[in-house]
Amino acid sequence: MRKALLPLIIIIATSLLLIRIFYLQVVNDTFKLQSENNAIKIKYDYPERGYIYDRYGKLLVANQPSYDIMVIPREIKQIDTAEFCMLLNITKEFFDERMAKAKVYSPRLPSVFLPQLNKLEYAAFQEKIRKFEGFYIQKRSLRDYQVTAGANVFGFIRQVSEKEVEKNPYYNSGDLIGKQGVEESYEKILRGIKGVKYIQKDKFNREIGSYKDGKYDTIAVQGEDINLSISAELQKYGEQLMINKRGGIVAIEPSTGEILALVTAPSYDPAILVGRQRSKNYTRLYNDSIAKPLYDRGLLAEYPPGSPFKILTGLIGLQEKVINEQTTFMCNHGFSYARGRFMKCHGSGPHQLHNGIALSCNAYFGNVYMKIINKYVRPESAVNIWSNHVKSFGLGQFMGYDLPTGKKGKVPTGKTYNNMYPGWHWDSKTIVSNSIGQGEVLMTPIQLANMMATVANRGYYYTPHIIKKIKGEQIDPKFRIKHQTTIDRKYFDPVVEGLFGVFNYPGGTGNALQVKGIDICGKTGTAENFAKINGKRTKLQDHSIFVAFAPKNKPKIAIAVLVENGYYGARNAGPIAVLMIEKYLKGKVSRTDLEKRMFEVSLLGEYNKYFKTKIDSLLIPKTEESLEN
Repeated sequence: MRKALLPLIIIIATSLLLIRIFYLQVVNDTFKLQSENNAIKIKYDYPERGYIYDRYGKLLVANQPSYDIMVIPREIKQIDTAEFCMLLNITKEFFDERMAKAKVYSPRLPSVFLPQLNKLEYAAFQEKIRKFEGFYIQKRSLRDYQVTAGANVFGFIRQVSEKEVEKNPYYNSGDLIGKQGVEESYEKILRGIKGVKYIQKDKFNREIGSYKDGKYDTIAVQGEDINLSISAELQKYGEQLMINKRGGIVAIEPSTGEILALVTAPSYDPAILVGRQRSKNYTRLYNDSIAKPLYDRGLLAEYPPGSPFKILTGLIGLQEKVINEQTTFMCNHGFSYARGRFMKCHGSGPHQLHNGIALSCNAYFGNVYMKIINKYVRPESAVNIWSNHVKSFGLGQFMGYDLPTGKKGKVPTGKTYNNMYPGWHWDSKTIVSNSIGQGEVLMTPIQLANMMATVANRGYYYTPHIIKKIKGEQIDPKFRIKHQTTIDRKYFDPVVEGLFGVFNYPGGTGNALQVKGIDICGKTGTAENFAKINGKRTKLQDHSIFVAFAPKNKPKIAIAVLVENGYYGARNAGPIAVLMIEKYLKGKVSRTDLEKRMFEVSLLGEYNKYFKTKIDSLLIPKTEESLEN
């Protein structure tokens, strides 16, 4: 039996090899097609990208025709280079540079020589194309933006890099690909499938028809349309309110996790990254290292959360049963928590949970935090327990939303402080500034908004996402999963009452921001702001923060607003938040006094105190008229 085994294996292997050779040489012509590539010209038929709509079906991004001049270096004969350059308004140096690049890619395969000609340029070149053998025109479609807001949401289209071509066989040199925003996240859905045509050539290099009567040709398939969860009007309004300011606004529908608005400021008109000037304009935006218009502050900027973090301090205190609604702490414009250490506060008198939130009392929440940490024998264990509570709100981690960029923020653990204070006994007094969001905690605006959506839901959230509907497909099921916090539902009601008191309690920090007919729950915040200037840590103007949701019962919107160098929370972030809420819920605003003030407020003076900014024409503030569609 063993003697027969080896010959049997050889016979089977030989038979399989012969069958495979017969299939490749007789049945399948694919490799023959490749071997005959010198006599075959490949033409690609590029599909339109899918259209992009907002949550209500408003068209945001469509397509427009564009024309690329393609080149096959090996097929170029004697041409009048001077005439060619003059016709296309390019220099001889540019011509030589592009030709060298095309030859490096492939002497016999087509690559883009000059992209994105407009109709007039196309018509002029088409008339004389017969004089320039080796060049031909490839029709494509470019994005046609129907709105001037939402550049950070959409992203943009650019040519693939050499690394991307090597990594993904779908793409060839000169192909277009979505980068940033939903264009990148949903590239495979939006791009469609390009068609391929194989053209037979004779020995004189003339086209003589389709190879094998089009047997291998494929038809282009248009990309699928998508509906985003954003409201185009709310997005536009948010960008208006942030003119001459820097920061971010994120609004979420609590019951679904759908992102209603994602504003970063400063921003730009997405149309400037389309056409022949795309590269030049992108370079100008990219090189602006001060205003950073390409930096999505709503997703990437990590800030100390300030007083909005007191919401979590109160909830964790209730959950850990170190306080109840009636627990009282005295505030004497702050409180002394250790010898020589005093946490300042603008209030005074006895405070319980409700008015502690409404009046934003540092002394109250400083005491609550110390009780949480002191409940356990080892402060390291206590901080880990506290940290797990905080992280259950989606903080200190990538949240899993469907946008290609983001930051984790920071939630410290016991290990954090062991590393910070090696060989030294640290305790609750050492880290008490965490209680008011001024310690080692960092959060992004989308995390702040998600925190408020979680409070609005009384203890759970859905992963924030920008997609609402994909034509012919289902959205990712992970966006339907409910994430429960470690805090019992019963503890949210007293905290929500305190947040309602911010607007309605006498002396509440948001009392001047009430909107008639809407029960808003919110929290003001002021975060200290430092920067290293000439090697020195320098105190700048505080960041203005406001978080809110509305209505109080069955909330439809949760929002976080952060205005860099914007002073205290109720000065700039607060008005923007309540205006956005009313605009979304009512379609119009009644607080025209706040609206007028926010349109007029400019913080460029604050930004230019230490970092002189040259206003780029690409970032000229958009007027209300220019934002109308």
